[in-house]
Parts: sequence; C-alpha cells; structure tokens
Amino acid sequence: MGKSKVLFFSFLVLATFQQAMSDEHQPLSKVAIHKTTLALDERAYVKATPKVLGLRGQNTEWVTVQYSNPKPTIDDWIGVFSPAFFNASACPAENTWVTPPLLCSAPIKYQYANFSSLGYKNTGTGSLKLQLINQRSDFAFALFTGGLTNPKLVAMSNKVSFINPNAPVYPRLAQGKTWDEMTVTWTSGYGISEAEPFVEWGPKGGNLVKSPAGTLTFDHNTMCGAPARTVGWRDPGFIHTSFLKELWPNREYIYKLGHILFNGTIIWSQQYQFKAPPFPGQNSLQRVVIFGDMGKAEADGSNEYNNFQPGSLNTTKQIIQDLKDIDIVFHIGDICYANGYMSQWDQFTAQIEPIASTVPYMTASGNHERDWPGTGSFYGNLDSGGECGVPAQTMFYVPAENREKFWYKVDYGMFRFCIAHTELDWRKGSEQYTFIENCLASVDRQKQPWLIFLAHRVLGYSSAGFYVAEGSFEEPMGREDLQILWQKYKVDIGIYGHVHNYERTCPVYQNICTNKEKHNYKGSLNGTIHVVAGGGGASLADFAQVNTTWSIFKDHDYGFVKLTAFDHSNLLFEYKKSSDGQVYDSFRISREYRDILACTVDSCPPTTLAF
Repeated sequence: MGKSKVLFFSFLVLATFQQAMSDEHQPLSKVAIHKTTLALDERAYVKATPKVLGLRGQNTEWVTVQYSNPKPTIDDWIGVFSPAFFNASACPAENTWVTPPLLCSAPIKYQYANFSSLGYKNTGTGSLKLQLINQRSDFAFALFTGGLTNPKLVAMSNKVSFINPNAPVYPRLAQGKTWDEMTVTWTSGYGISEAEPFVEWGPKGGNLVKSPAGTLTFDHNTMCGAPARTVGWRDPGFIHTSFLKELWPNREYIYKLGHILFNGTIIWSQQYQFKAPPFPGQNSLQRVVIFGDMGKAEADGSNEYNNFQPGSLNTTKQIIQDLKDIDIVFHIGDICYANGYMSQWDQFTAQIEPIASTVPYMTASGNHERDWPGTGSFYGNLDSGGECGVPAQTMFYVPAENREKFWYKVDYGMFRFCIAHTELDWRKGSEQYTFIENCLASVDRQKQPWLIFLAHRVLGYSSAGFYVAEGSFEEPMGREDLQILWQKYKVDIGIYGHVHNYERTCPVYQNICTNKEKHNYKGSLNGTIHVVAGGGGASLADFAQVNTTWSIFKDHDYGFVKLTAFDHSNLLFEYKKSSDGQVYDSFRISREYRDILACTVDSCPPTTLAF
C-alpha cells in the first residue's frame, strides 16, 4: 500500500448518516459514502497534476487526473475530496459501540471514469480535466468501483493544493442599510486569531483608505440535521464583512481584500471595482436584474451539470456579458441548492464572483435555504438538507434588522424594493406583515415611483402544475392578506421564484384584470402585475393545462427579468432567455405622478363631504 493510502487509512471515521427526503434533489446525495468498503489494488493508480495551484494568483484552475483500474466497470467513478485525507477528528464518534463507516464525508464532486475516456471499460485507463477552486484545504482524487450506491475504494491520488489555501476569495457586494453604504463580504481561511481582515478602497484616482471587517463562521453543531451535520459537512472557513460608508452617488470605486498577519505581512486579493448607488429619487438610468432558483453547475461537467441545474451556467454567463448595463441584482431564493452539502456554497460564490464583486448581489431566502422541521419554519419540510438558513444568512449580507428574519427593504434610485421571507409567517398579524406594510407605506412615490415586491414562493399568481393540483394558483394562503396591501399602496410589480419557469400576468386584483393592455401601460395600472421568474437554472416546472384570464405570457425555459427605469415616468420590463440573452417578453409603463395618486378600488379610504 502506498504512502498516501497509509495516511488515508490511519484512522477510521465515524458519522451517522440520515437520508433526507430533500436529498433526492442534490446529486451528491446519490453517493452512499457511508457504505464505502475497501477494494485496494496495487496495480491501480490515480495521478493528479499540477500538484501546486494558483501560482499566478488565480483561485480557479484546471487539473488533469489520470487513472487506471485493472478491473474496470462501466460505473467506476472519480471522487474529488477536500481535505485530501480524513481521520477521526473530522467526524468525532457519537457512539463508541457502533462500528464506524470507512468514510464519513461526501466528495465535493464526482465524475464517471468513462466521461471523457469512452474506451475506459476495455482499457482500464482514462483521464479527466477537472476544475478546482480555492476552498481553504488540499484535494485528493479517489477511484471507486461499484457505482454510487455501493462504492468500493480502488485507489487514491497524490495531494493537490493551492499555493495559499487561506487566501481571501469570492467577494460579494450588497447594499447596506442606507443608500450610501456598500458592504463587501468574502471568505477566507484566516480566523481573527491569525490575521486582521480589512478592505482597502477609495474612489478611482483618489486616496485609498482601510476599513476593518467583522468575522463570522458557523460550526457542525449549528446545523439542524442531516446531511448538513453528517456527510455533507465541511468547514465553511471564515466569512468577513466590511462596511464602506459615505459613498458619493454613482461614483466609481476600487477595492482590495486584505488580511494583516501578526508578523506584519499583508495577504491581498486582486483589485475589484464597483459603482456607488444613486441617491434615492435620483433621476438617472437605473437597471435591475431579478431571478430565482439558479443554483450552480460545474464547468467541467461533473456532478450535476446535466441533471440538476442545467441552466445556471447560461444564466450566469448572460448576466456577466450584460454586466456593463446592470446596476444591481436580486436573487430571490433557492440560491445554490447546497441542500446540506457545505462545499457547494464555495462553488456557488466562485461561480457568481464576476457579478457579485462588481454590482450589489442581493439575496432572498427560499425553501432550500431555510426549511427544516422543528426550527420555526413556516413549512415543516426537509428542503434545506439540515441547513435551516445558517449558511445563507452568513455567506450573504442583507440589510435586515435581524438576518434570521430575512426580510428587508432596498432603496435604489427611483426604486423601492420590499423583500419578503416566504419561509416565515407573512400573514396578517405577523411580525413580517407589519414590516411589509411599513415598507410599502413609507415610500415617497413622487421620488421613488417604482414600487416592487419580491419574494421566493409565489404569493401572487402562477399556473404551475403543482399549484393547480393543490386547488390554487398561488402558495396556499399566499395573497389572501397581502393583496390588500399591494392594492392599497399601489405596488407596480410582484416578482417571485420557486416555480421554475416564467409567467406574467395582467395588472390584477382579486383574480380580475384591472387593465386590458398587454405591453404598453399608460396611466394607472389599477392593480399589480405579478411575475414568476424562477427559471434561473434549476430543472424546469410544467404548467397546468388550464387557461386563465390573468395570464398573459408563459415560457417553459430558463431566463431572468430586467427592469430599466429611464426616469420617474417610464419603466421597461424585459424577460430574457438564458440560452441567448434575447428579449422574449416585455412591457412598458408610462405615467405621471398624478396617476399614482389617483384612487382605484380599495386603494383610498372612503371620502366625505365634511368641511
């Protein structure tokens, strides 16, 4: 047995494994890692090159993996593990009387041995090109036979590592609690006992200053269930957030992430840039992209590329290509579908880095981030894979008073966005209902005429097959209380995810279209236009075979929506497909301030002739 194999098997590991229903949606759950047995063969090998990555400062690099099995089968596969070697300290024993499994941690990704070597079953040799990202630890590649459900370990590779695994990576911008504050959140391997995190930043061509960052993390015991606290657990590292304050409207800024080691050495990231938000009410061109349910996929074709979130890379690519014409992004829930496999959060933040490092990337909480039985979730299902909101609330900053209560508002120029949290109670009398009404009621429509309501689950209208099967066209109890608020405060558009397709309604109130126009709205809408934009990347959802009076446009495809405010009187809505970035549905709203003031059904209190 080789040296690496001796190291690898120097300890036996222990973990309990509990299959959650929601794991059926996560490809890594197909790997029954707890059932792994040994089938080591001295004639087999796995070799990975290069051994040292990131020599030019990059945080993503391709690795060549070569392998051989003297007894090849069609279902042999290569697993990527990080850290490279596991021992009992990674999975502490919970019951000394139970025989531990050989392996306790799922791979961070996998690929079949014949993926790019079609003759593997006959020759027993093959190679793969796999993409790795900097994830605070080293990597090893393992060859298994027996398929995913009965894995037998045949051979392990040498270790591969980035030159600095702890480096600051994957910055995520978000708007702060005031319009002139930008937050920068990033991940590193440096705790506060090792280095002081900060951001060096300033206007382009101006003086740079240093702003300190706070540091958060979470541990195994913070997870609520399996697989998040069993086979899916991986140390998330440290998440740092710095607050860049007193920004000048629309000014271009540059920034770098830094960590000061206690010997005085500074570890730097590359340089990034962003444009400060406009002043609330500012009359300028403002462009917003909104979508839900994107997830992640692997550029090398491993794991889920063909079967989990097939559209996510296309959506990411199209937004990057259009980035010069985008000012802020809202990802309204079901962010990366880690479903309890912690490594996926790193991989998602790496995927969106070109976007999130340049424009504010605002998130909402969905069922795959929050839901877990017995944790106060409005829904008692297993969709979060045991995460119960912790990674989402830590990895991304939102300007909420309490990030556990993932609802908040954003003022961006002529827009007011009210972002709800559908996994917690929104009904009348709840704390969230009070927030929603305050958010809608407090906006000055003369300065911010475009009022947008965002949420993950469909609280408005959808023709999705599963909603119709439940006897509704919405989340049960969805709009019953909220539609009174939308109408009273004249919400222009409600946008939702959760349903993996695209659908747009007429301006509607209580199931009745309040405007017969379909593409060019002039004057008062008299109702709210509801949009499902859940085609960010996850597997598509079917429409029911029914026709409704309120549904104007449907598309069973991947895509995202874009809002462009030209001024206080003109707004353009566009639906773009992820496959080509072209516009497939659109409408315009043109109106004056007096149109917003005008009363419609249930939007103004009764008047009297008293004087």
